[in-house]
Amino acid sequence: MDPVNKTIVEQYHNWYYSSGIWQKTTFAGIPALKSVSDMWNYQEILTELKPSVVIEFGTHEGGSTLFFAEVLRFVAPRASVLSIDIDHSRVAERVRENDRVELLESDTTHPRVSDKIRVLRAAKPGPAFIILDSDHSKDHVFAEMVQLRAVTLPGDYVVVEDSNINGHPVLPDWGPGPFEALQEYFSRYPDDYVRDLAREEKFGFTFAPQGFLRRR
Repeated sequence: MDPVNKTIVEQYHNWYYSSGIWQKTTFAGIPALKSVSDMWNYQEILTELKPSVVIEFGTHEGGSTLFFAEVLRFVAPRASVLSIDIDHSRVAERVRENDRVELLESDTTHPRVSDKIRVLRAAKPGPAFIILDSDHSKDHVFAEMVQLRAVTLPGDYVVVEDSNINGHPVLPDWGPGPFEALQEYFSRYPDDYVRDLAREEKFGFTFAPQGFLRRR
């Protein structure tokens, strides 16, 4: 991208984020807290990947959880969603009642999460789509990624969200977060993933820069 267009994109990205539009984004009336272009990208990825399971770290009220479940209804009818969060008290009732959704209340780095993923993948063989959107501190995201090494397989798709914070390009005073976790991870395990640049760049900006990853 040339410098002029990069500046325009970053200005739009900063406006989009600072305006709080993403905090008012809903799916079927339930807050989803994501960029709408990222959500569109995700449904295209799911259509191509046809995963047997979607694993979501970070549920909040469950708008994105329901979004994933409903996309799967069309593109992978036998697939399901496992959504993990330390607190599910805010999750909407429609999400709890959805027959494709399973909720696990836990810190996403706890060993019980890996155990659950192994059991689920054994019961539902096939590719996985995994999205990290819980605690955005560098250490936590790095721990999540290391944990996934043992439960991901070649062909799986992993998205590390909110790598746009700490000045990439939003919230410059945040401190080390997902972007820095990605840098640390790739410095230690450079051969685990291939970055999907076509997806990352498709809509001009993303809340997950350097975070669209295909497992080798």
